[in-house]
Amino acid sequence: MQHELILIDDLLFALVGIEGRYISIKRVHGKADVVSFQVDASMDLALQELAKRIFPLCGSYLLIDEFVESRSQFKHGLVNHAFAAALRAFLLDYQAMVAQLEHQFRLRRLSIQGLWFYCQPMMGSMQALSTVIRKVSANNYAGSAVLNLLQSQAMAGDSAVRSLLEKMTHSASNAYLSILERWIYEGVIDDPYGEFFIAENKSLQKESLTQDYDAKYWRQRYSLKKDIPSFLANIAGTILTTGKYLNVMRECGYNVQVPVSENSKLMTFGSNHQYLECVKAAYEFASGELLSLIKEKYDLIGKLRSIKHYLLLDQGDFLVHFMDIAREELLKKHDEISVEKLQSLLDLALRTTAAAADPCHEDLTCCVERASVLKGLSRLKDLDIKNVSHSNDLEEPISITGLETFSLSYKIQWPLSIVISRKALTKYQLIFRFLFHCKHVERQLCGAWQMHQGVRALNSHGTAISRSSLLCRSMLRFINSLLHYLTFEAGFFVSFAP
Repeated sequence: MQHELILIDDLLFALVGIEGRYISIKRVHGKADVVSFQVDASMDLALQELAKRIFPLCGSYLLIDEFVESRSQFKHGLVNHAFAAALRAFLLDYQAMVAQLEHQFRLRRLSIQGLWFYCQPMMGSMQALSTVIRKVSANNYAGSAVLNLLQSQAMAGDSAVRSLLEKMTHSASNAYLSILERWIYEGVIDDPYGEFFIAENKSLQKESLTQDYDAKYWRQRYSLKKDIPSFLANIAGTILTTGKYLNVMRECGYNVQVPVSENSKLMTFGSNHQYLECVKAAYEFASGELLSLIKEKYDLIGKLRSIKHYLLLDQGDFLVHFMDIAREELLKKHDEISVEKLQSLLDLALRTTAAAADPCHEDLTCCVERASVLKGLSRLKDLDIKNVSHSNDLEEPISITGLETFSLSYKIQWPLSIVISRKALTKYQLIFRFLFHCKHVERQLCGAWQMHQGVRALNSHGTAISRSSLLCRSMLRFINSLLHYLTFEAGFFVSFAP
């Protein structure tokens, strides 16, 4: 009887990680998270076996307590810190249970079988937490990885274990959801320890959009990481886009914030999926505000309409005048052309035609490319399929003039450069170059047809000239029909599909 009382006293100490007279604690060499409890061999064998049943609970307490102390440091991340805080609260309940057992022991109302009986409800919970902690420590998990591990472990075990792990998941996720909340409501990444599943590349600037064909600023300034919490995996793209929209408005000088109510706080998640509704509402607000901004303040529709006028030639009167006054310069080889002279002639054509009424006409500029339209299309295809090193070997004409290389460009400012990207503008320019060449062919055919009309009276036999006149008229009719189709019918759909 005396040995049993001493063993119970030692076990009560062992339950909070303290050695006793007959129970010693040893750590396995090389395995910091493995602890061995041993009973003095002089103790009765029956008592030793009863004590050994309780040792796993003692080991779990030591493991959890050490994890709480180590992970309470902020360097391990906010999620680990919140998880450690929840474990600390759980250990307080556990220590209160041990204190109650000790009180019963002091009143001589506790036997070793009774101690085993009262400890059993805690065994499953402590072992489940130990399993999680060992995996977190072994893999040095942080952020999303901890949340995913807790969620996956919560799906197994009895109802008490599931309830405990769900509670731990909710507590650990609070810090993560506060980061998410700032992102979808303010467009700000407040992530000092790199736990959030969205990465920010501060080296990319919005000015690069006007030159970067791949639009790296929009795709890579904010991007998804690999570690995404499982409960957010299906809406990660929506979350990313929501914050991007808010950032665009902030870059424009508008500090827009999504209206937040008590129901829209992301401080927990559960089976009611309330957080999904919050994300959806934030996305709809951010997208609506950005669309309104670029349409009303930055006149997106006006810019697209202006691009349609100039690059798709639905109002090409300025081009007719320009081709007349710039004919001499355009007939030169592309490396002999003065771009400054062409620009001044273009400005003159714009000011003296109906284009002068367009408030956006000053954004139009001219440029001379180095390659033909076919070569440009080939390069565009290579860029689209990311296979620049295997571009096809289209042969360029031996000598190309400004008629084949002249193009118009358009000044696109932020934030319209997100919609009318460098890639979209390049495609518009290739269309324009093709239309410009068709216009040149049309003018040449018109000149030939007029020459035929002038010499018709001299053709008394009506053979060769009349046949060439018919051919010229057929070609002219074809090129007119083609230009009408491209500039009025097909151009209507192309102009609003950047």
